This record gives sequence, structure tokens and C-alpha cells, in this order.
Amino acid sequence: MASLDRRAIVAGIAAALAEAAATPLMAQTPTQVSPAQVTPAQVPAEPQAHFGFEDVLKRAREIGTAPFEANPPPLPDALAKLDFDSWRDIRFRRDKALLGTEGGPFRMEMFHLGHIYPRPVTVNVVRDGIATPVPYAATLFDYGRNKIDKPLPLSLGFAGFRLLSPLNRPEVLDEVAAFLGASYFRFLGRRQRYGLSARGLAVGAGAPGEEFPFFREFWVETPGPLAERVTIYALLDGASVTGAYRFDLYPGAETVMEVAATLFPRVPGFKLGLAPLTSMFFTSQNDRRFSDDFRPELHDSDGLLIHSGTGEWMWRPLRNPTVPEVSAFLDRKVQGFGLLQRDRVFEDYQDLDLGYELRPSYWIEPKGDWGGGRVELVELPTGDETNDNIVASWVPDAAVEAGKPISIAYTITASLNLARLSPGGRVIKTYQTQARALGSKEVASPGSRRFIIDFSGGDLAYYATDPSLVQVVPTSTNGRITRSFLVPNPHINGFRAAIDVELPPGQSTDLRAFLKSGNKALTETWTFPWKAPA
Repeated sequence: MASLDRRAIVAGIAAALAEAAATPLMAQTPTQVSPAQVTPAQVPAEPQAHFGFEDVLKRAREIGTAPFEANPPPLPDALAKLDFDSWRDIRFRRDKALLGTEGGPFRMEMFHLGHIYPRPVTVNVVRDGIATPVPYAATLFDYGRNKIDKPLPLSLGFAGFRLLSPLNRPEVLDEVAAFLGASYFRFLGRRQRYGLSARGLAVGAGAPGEEFPFFREFWVETPGPLAERVTIYALLDGASVTGAYRFDLYPGAETVMEVAATLFPRVPGFKLGLAPLTSMFFTSQNDRRFSDDFRPELHDSDGLLIHSGTGEWMWRPLRNPTVPEVSAFLDRKVQGFGLLQRDRVFEDYQDLDLGYELRPSYWIEPKGDWGGGRVELVELPTGDETNDNIVASWVPDAAVEAGKPISIAYTITASLNLARLSPGGRVIKTYQTQARALGSKEVASPGSRRFIIDFSGGDLAYYATDPSLVQVVPTSTNGRITRSFLVPNPHINGFRAAIDVELPPGQSTDLRAFLKSGNKALTETWTFPWKAPA
């Protein structure tokens, strides 16, 4: 599996974006893109009036019938030799921000090519229906300590771009979204810190030879003076598929990205991952095998939440496995899924710089009927918190046919608190230990394990006044449940459930548990895979 590519890309994005500081709104003197600045090679032969999504669709169809160009043009030596710190030292000049006063509360800045970002993208500004390429110029950047001896070509292009708006304070421009590397993009709501990423598309995630389609061109509409959103169009290209995308970004306390895309497969039969999310999970209270770090938990997301087509809510805690693992949650007409960071307590992370408790959750809600398929979770082993090792996406049942368009639409919400989504109680914590009483000298079976789940929210505080009304319902696809019990947990106004499972050595099972009162389900369903030691 091509995991190193993903890891390099996302690690670079995270560090690059962390360099961005908030910018006073009044300090920005935006530079307008003038047609006079555009070189002849960049000027469209016939500028199109009223540029829109149909134009991107046409381009996606056209490039889908042409041979795929796998390799980007070579970078100038000065850029190809940059290490990561040197590349990160190249910064867009804040007084050159694009979109201008006509962009209302939005500004745009570019990322420079170099290091792990060798593939140029074209970025256009759309104003009054006319799309004009943004010309590269070395004067747009501060190169820091880097010495560039030879002039860089005007045709160089950019690695990507970011958008700024007064997200947290009216007088300050904050970074709200960025498109950088392959088809990766990320965005923030108020008081949030960058963590996980979204992608335009996943091709063969979790399998050998995974592909990384990339956005090769963008068109950013100039927002009006009072605009509350900004629209971005993007052209996707790859060995197996091309595509046209529209993104509508609505910054706020919970920033929302509306996504619409039409894909044009070049070849048949590949595994398509729609609305993919990518994150990092190294260690938590559920699994500290790999860590001797004083910080108790290290993760951008701690679980996968699914709202199935039948209405069931499922919570799957994330893991850092010893070998790559893929979990599939079969469904039809899925109502939503996302990678969430539920733990918002600083003491559980103890990181004064990285702010893991402020990493956003991304929640995806499909528009229309997505039919049959599965939410697929890919978990890769990682030795530290710098590697991106989690992918979640929707994999449709329908076979991919060459030349047959695939259209999809959905929203992604970036939030610090998605408790409002599910009406019942939620899983707050998951722990595991030996399947015996604390302090007991009982000898636990080698194929046994105890899982402890804390549930809170919904009506659980009400039922905690009479715990006899509540039961835990555990199931196991293999082996047997040897013991289960449930007690109130006054510290979370909920309950703590414990489940003991026993398996033959080396065998695996999928565990499930939820709380009920009579015939009424009180909580979402906790689900977790476990393999007994061989």
C-alpha cells in the first residue's frame, strides 16, 4: 500500500499550515490580478464569460479521453533540493493577498512549489464571470533564508492555496481553508486547530498500489462585499479517473463545506472511495502499547461515527494496529459518517503547543440516495504521531465502468461538538484490561479480554436515578461473552458497562454493545474488533 505518499503529504500540510499566523484585516493591502501581468501562455485564447461548473465538467471529460500525464515537469534545482524546513521558510507576502476588496471578507494566498510538492497547479480568479489565471511571480513570496541564485520561470505555477477570513475576531484574518497536495483539503471552524483532512477522492485505499488523484487546476470565484461564502471549482486528474468539483465554503462557528462532484472513470473495476477523510491516531487510553510519552493521548480523531440507513448510530473507537487493517460497515442509503474527536479535555492530552483537544471533527451528510455500499475504515500502523494512518470513506457497491459518469454531493461540517447529532447516549470512553476483577488473583484465560465502555448523554442521567431499569446488550460474532455488568457512573451522569469476551487463540471477533430500557434503545451502538493472542 502506498501509505508513505499519504503520510508525507499530510505531514507537510500540517506543518506548513501551522506556520500561518493570524493577520490583522486592516494590515492587508490586497494585490489585484491584472491581465497585463499574465504571460501570453497563460491567457486563454477566448476568455469565457460566465465561467461555471459546466466548464469544469467539459474539461474533465476532455482530459479523461487523453493519455494521463503521470509525472510533473521537473522543478528548478533550487526548489528540488529544498528540505522541508527550507520549503516551509518560503512564505506568501501578506500584502499580496488576492481577491482584493471585491472579495469582501475573504483573501487568498498561494503555497510555493518545492520539496514534497513538485506538481504545479493552476489557480484562476473568477471575476464577473471571467476566469483569469494567477501568474506566478517571485515577488509574491518571501524566501526567508533560502538563496535562489537563478530567476524562477514565470510559468512555474503554485503548489496550492489557502483562504482567509475573519473567523475568530472581526478585525483579524484567520486561515479558514487550504488546498495543498494531491486532492487534500482542510478547513476550520471557530476556535479550531488543524488536525484531520478531507480528500476529493480515494482510489484503492488500504490496497497495494493505492492511487492519489490530484487537483490540477482551481477556479476561485470572487465573493461579493457582503458574501458569507466562497465558491471554488476544481479539476481532478489521475491514472484511473478524472473529475469536476464544486466547493462552497461557509465559515462560522461550525464551518460547512458543500461538495458536488462528477467523476469520469478512465478504467473500469477500481475501488472508489467517496468523501474520504484522513486522520491520525497514535495512542489513547484504549491502547498505549506503542507509547512511552508523558502525554496520555495523541490523536487527531478518536472514533468513527456512522448514522446508518436504518437509523442506527454506531461508534467505532479508532486503533493503531500492528498490521494494516480494513473494517467495512455495510449499509444502504447511509445518512452520515465522520471521523470525530470526542475527547475535549486538555488533561487527557497535556500538549501545550499542539492543542489536540481543539482538533475538529468532520461530519459528512450525503445529499440524495447513495444506494448500497459500505463505510470503509482503513487503519495503518504508525510509530509516532507524525504519520497519517486513518482513512474513512464511502465505497459504493456499484461497479465502476470506464466512461460512465458518477455524480455525488454532500456536506462536511467542521465542529468541536457534534453531540447534537445522535439523540441517545454516546460512548465517552473505551478501556480494556484483563478479564478479572480488580485486585483479584483469578487467572484470566489467554483468550479473554475485558472491555469497559462509558456511556453518557441522552436520557441516561434520568435513568441513572433507577439503574435497575437499564440493561447492557453485548454481542460477539465469534467466541462467547462470559460476563457483563453495568453500574452508574456519576462522574459523567451516565453508566459504565463491562464486557468479558473469550476466544480461541489467534481468532478474531467483532464486539457490539448498547444500553436499553425494556424495548427502548438508550444509546448508540459501540462496536470494536478484537483478536485473541495466538
